[in-house]
Amino acid sequence: MFNSIFDSSTAGMDIQTALIAAGASLLMGLILAVSHKISSRHTTKGFLVTLTVLPLLVMAVMIMINGNLGTSIAILGAFSLIRFRSIRGNARNLLSIFFAMMIGLSAGMGHVMFGAIITIIGVVAMIFFSCTPILEPNKKERVLKIVVPEDMDYTEIFDDVFKKYLSRAELITSKTINMGSLYDLTYNVRLKSGIKEKDLMDDIRVKNCNLRVSLSQPIQEEEL
Repeated sequence: MFNSIFDSSTAGMDIQTALIAAGASLLMGLILAVSHKISSRHTTKGFLVTLTVLPLLVMAVMIMINGNLGTSIAILGAFSLIRFRSIRGNARNLLSIFFAMMIGLSAGMGHVMFGAIITIIGVVAMIFFSCTPILEPNKKERVLKIVVPEDMDYTEIFDDVFKKYLSRAELITSKTINMGSLYDLTYNVRLKSGIKEKDLMDDIRVKNCNLRVSLSQPIQEEEL
């Protein structure tokens, strides 16, 4: 079932076999690109086109080097390093790039059926995990930023407020701003169930002389 469609050597490959491998590479790449578009909040047409065509290019490299897996991995590894040095990729983009390379490698070795089955399983998994709450971080996690005067001892002044509204509060950074006249504090916090964010911010404003207070979602890279 998973036998290669190529002969023992790709050097004697006929045009029909090459077209089958090329068509399969493009089709699986297109399926991957569509699944990435569905499961990713932010993407571009250029990146989707890359995911579609990359398996074909990888397959062509495999055929040109006569199916030598070690040489192909070395060459494609160099290509990927060039790409990732120039463009910062998040976890989902990295996954899709390596997925596309796997498709191209399988097609380049002639294992089209194996590549198709893995593509279907992988695409279903990507869409499933992106559309369900499984593996999602705690939605009560927040980033709390508080500005206080330089003469205020901030180490304990907010303890009673935190105990009332938060189940966890961890000071991440503290830095001076406005020529050293203010401290900017950043906490990772977890809200208790049923509390109102406005009430938390209002109680903090009473203690920090009504200076700036912000409560936001954690900045996270887009992941599966």
